[in-house]
Amino acid sequence: MSEHNCGCGNCLDRLCVQRVPFLSALDRKELQKVTGLITHKHYLKGELLIISGQCNENLIIINQGMVKAFRYSRDGREQILYIFSVGDFFGESNLLRDQKTNYNVEALEETGICLIGKQDFQQLIRNYPEIGLKIMAELCNRLEGLENIIQNMGTNNVELRVNAVLMEFASKFGKDHPRGIMVELPLSRKLNLLQEEGIIETDGNKRIIVLDKEALEQSIE
Repeated sequence: MSEHNCGCGNCLDRLCVQRVPFLSALDRKELQKVTGLITHKHYLKGELLIISGQCNENLIIINQGMVKAFRYSRDGREQILYIFSVGDFFGESNLLRDQKTNYNVEALEETGICLIGKQDFQQLIRNYPEIGLKIMAELCNRLEGLENIIQNMGTNNVELRVNAVLMEFASKFGKDHPRGIMVELPLSRKLNLLQEEGIIETDGNKRIIVLDKEALEQSIE
């Protein structure tokens, strides 16, 4: 694992903080203040970014590669909680409170991340209260979005649920296309991981064969 400062304020020619929804409300000048706090780290496949039981005091943005969050069950089996890919972030709650993580995070491939430390971020809010207000407004929007998702999950209308998922994917993963919005689902990369582990097998573009149902069940327990 290596570390350096992103002095230019850019990572892979993009402001990585712009990938974080609750920072998207900031204008460019305010974003520049935030990017001045960023540290960049690089991990090789198999290296741990976070170890369960430790205090993580950073907002972490995936700028390159892919990582998995996982923990171990009582009988020692690995349980994958989530796969984070480019543009995903986690640890935002660590900017405002002290807490220990109850999961590990491991690089699934060569990975680059951007970090914003809690103390630096809190000092930024003290110096520039208007930034804090904008972030609070964006977090409220995020909460409203989560409430809508929960409401849609509770409906018996299958078509409505599917449409809501498509809207979420279009918003998070959509790219401009001459005919509208093209959605490149991150699901394909996750399916590839399951296929590499021998848990599933793809048969064409629309069919999946579950080879190891027990392993699949254990991964979500």
